[in-house]
Amino acid sequence: MPSPEVSIILPVYNTARYLRVAIDSILQQSFTDFELIIINDGSTDDSRNVIRSYTDSRIRYVENETNSGLVHSLNKGIELSRAALIARMDGDDIAMSTRLAKQVRWMNAHPETDLLATRVSLIDGEDQPLPNWKDDEEAITPEQILAYLPINNCIAHPSVMARTRLMKEYRYRYSQRLAEDYDLWLRMGADGKRMEKLDEPLLKHRILSSSFTRTRQKNPFYKIMRVKFRFVKECRQEGKWNAFISKTFRFAMLDAAKGLGKQIKSYSK
Repeated sequence: MPSPEVSIILPVYNTARYLRVAIDSILQQSFTDFELIIINDGSTDDSRNVIRSYTDSRIRYVENETNSGLVHSLNKGIELSRAALIARMDGDDIAMSTRLAKQVRWMNAHPETDLLATRVSLIDGEDQPLPNWKDDEEAITPEQILAYLPINNCIAHPSVMARTRLMKEYRYRYSQRLAEDYDLWLRMGADGKRMEKLDEPLLKHRILSSSFTRTRQKNPFYKIMRVKFRFVKECRQEGKWNAFISKTFRFAMLDAAKGLGKQIKSYSK
């Protein structure tokens, strides 16, 4: 069997309510030369039955024996990928019909690009639009992305397409399981990898009340600070230091100060 041009990794954990729409949005893509690797991470809802209802030969269905976490599923998906390009998808998001076609076209035309994201439109659990993600809109070019990443994440994880060889080299870190994507972008940025973004919303990215994106708002500074400090610590352990890492460390210190200020302010109310 010839290898497809794109391997799509779709981890699933209890997203049965939205899963059929997510899978359909991939199977209905204008670009068709892909494999869809669906990894069910021990879901306890109806996700398994939803996935099993499909007969499309492009779907490769894998079940984890127990709930092992997103990082485990993502790394398993990377290991199973047969294509030269890996795309990400989440079980509650919706891909625009031309998403894969436009990303593949760019990656084929720009061999210097290591990773290609797209802008996203945010929606809630009822498919209602949410305010635009400011960080996503303000960092589009490779230079803007590289400059912004030490400050905050500006790349929507499920919008990404990347070279498979790169993903197999880097993988996701278990130590950063609450922000495994942001840590990956930081590590790639520190190594000078070229990350780009299509300036067009090609994914409807669902934000639920239980998601990390929402829960971190209680004190976002402390949460993002921890991600950056772990990244910097691991860089130092590897004997790696450059201007990008130094900038990330400085903004981690600033996050710590802002987090402390927010904490004091909440205590004084």
